[in-house]
Amino acid sequence: MTLLPETARQFDAQVARAQLDGHAPSLVLGVVRDGALVHLATAGEHPRPDADLQYRLGSISKTMTATLIMQLRDAGRLAVDDPLEEHLPGTGVGALTLRQLLGHASGIQREPEGDWWERTAGVDLTTLLTGVTPDKIAYPPHATYHYSNLAYGLLGGVLERLTGTPWADLLGVRILAPLGLRRTTYAATEPFARGYVVHPWHDTLREEPRTDTGAMAPAGQLWSTIEDLGRWAAFLADPNPSVLAAETLTEMCSPVVVSDLESWTHGHGLGLELFREGNRVYVGHGGSMPGYGASLAVHRPTRTAVVGLVNAYTLHGVHLGVLGRQLLTQVLDAEPAPVTPWRPAAAPPTAELAELTGRWWWMGTTIEVYADTAGDLHAGPLGAPNLRFVAEGPDRWRGRAGVQDGEILTVRRDEQGRAVALDIATFVYTRTPDQEP
Repeated sequence: MTLLPETARQFDAQVARAQLDGHAPSLVLGVVRDGALVHLATAGEHPRPDADLQYRLGSISKTMTATLIMQLRDAGRLAVDDPLEEHLPGTGVGALTLRQLLGHASGIQREPEGDWWERTAGVDLTTLLTGVTPDKIAYPPHATYHYSNLAYGLLGGVLERLTGTPWADLLGVRILAPLGLRRTTYAATEPFARGYVVHPWHDTLREEPRTDTGAMAPAGQLWSTIEDLGRWAAFLADPNPSVLAAETLTEMCSPVVVSDLESWTHGHGLGLELFREGNRVYVGHGGSMPGYGASLAVHRPTRTAVVGLVNAYTLHGVHLGVLGRQLLTQVLDAEPAPVTPWRPAAAPPTAELAELTGRWWWMGTTIEVYADTAGDLHAGPLGAPNLRFVAEGPDRWRGRAGVQDGEILTVRRDEQGRAVALDIATFVYTRTPDQEP
């Protein structure tokens, strides 16, 4: 499904304007829908961008590191509330948990010891850990949102020590190869865009170093193309279950910490940033390394995303992440998701299910219950069934959507075996408003 012509025209125009206003040598943004890159907008000529040109991802690398951690969690190799000491002993911050590190709620300082790591070759894991002392805790855990690259260096160390495999190799086997991300690599691989700092007064370009960040690689090392970044966005919208379970990705999108307590527009889950734009929440991440910027924003309910790459460290008056989210909002507003048509059921529900359907009352309020073709129960106000229950056993159902998510629905029966009440988390609904529960 491509964009409508007017949507595409406006998208292209804004990308061209951003390249002009931001003094970007090379800028590319793409729209992902239903698993595919459906539109590409390019601007600039240093070099001329295309779908297969590599740029540096920076901190978007963290989203893959977090996915590796969650894979091991699902395999029973660790728990996200394990203390760091359990898997990476000997640091001075071993009481911090993996969850706190993943969600930037640990309070650990932003960068490791030494020169600015982004422009300096990294050290090995042993050397990195030597500098992780108790005084690296800037805030108590969960006291505030405190973004930390160092946290992801430590998480990479956990992965290496637990599996016996270097982070880059683990990433290749567990994520890149299964998802076909053939142009996502540890080091720059031709063709790739050189990264620049644009001089603020005379618009000349200074090429930036392309360092190997060593043990800090899990925080920001990777290179990729807009095509591959689009595939990663598609995965975050609707994961391949052979790589990560859908419910695990949903867990990663649940907030660990909110960064702006006044407006609640930004927070962090388990490795993923969360952005509120109006009534929508986008998941994704920003990224930067010397000479590069990257953005990733995904609206999971509609499986729509906007991804962006640029080969400049800063843009004049333009923030790539903000631009990407604005463009995603415009696409969603201009082209709402298609409505799935209603279709009649192939057969009536079983007698056991049919008996539970219809109207039920509690304290004068009414709910309506119906059964779908999968055998699940849906319930809620008349015309708006916002609860869903899945059978767990005879007369026992587990909530899987709405305010009763996780709660139990129990069917109460009389001496003749007829269903006379629905006990939903101790709220007892009866067949008539006058009936006693």
